[in-house]
Amino acid sequence: MKGAVSINLAGEPFRKDRPVVAAAVAAATVLSGVLLYQLSIGWIEREERSGLNEQIAQANQQLYALSAENARLQGQIRDPKNAEAIDYSIFLNGLLMRKSISWTRIFDDLEQVMPGGVRLISVRPQVNTDNQIVLDMTVGSESPDPVIQMVMKLEGSPLFGATAVPKWDPPSQSDSLYRYRVTANYAPKL
Repeated sequence: MKGAVSINLAGEPFRKDRPVVAAAVAAATVLSGVLLYQLSIGWIEREERSGLNEQIAQANQQLYALSAENARLQGQIRDPKNAEAIDYSIFLNGLLMRKSISWTRIFDDLEQVMPGGVRLISVRPQVNTDNQIVLDMTVGSESPDPVIQMVMKLEGSPLFGATAVPKWDPPSQSDSLYRYRVTANYAPKL
């Protein structure tokens, strides 16, 4: 068979496709694994979502029950026969809040922020709608600079908050002082 000739009876020439087929099978296996992984993640998330939907439904039921209870209580509060008791309660709470204001503490705290050239003419503590203490003060000085220093110290102090100077009067013939009306939030340390 020395002179044997190789004959290819196929209609196409012989190709070496084994590496390509092996790579395709490996890729298909990897992609099938990824598909199974994605399906399992989707299933787990579906189960978690159904649990979350149940929790949301329970929370909505509780919210509905609380809203109904709130509406019932608001109806009781708005009842004309309860209005007098509510007004009296608000009045008593306001008295208790005012009673808790210490004049000694106010003057001690103001002494820490008042420069030497400023005179405290009047001070009136008030409780605003947010239950915060607001000091409405009238101060006087021979020049505006000490009052400006006082306002800066009030705003920088941890005991006092927002400060405003809504009105001021220049010296007159009967009074040689500049008069300033100063309002400041006050939060005394308890």
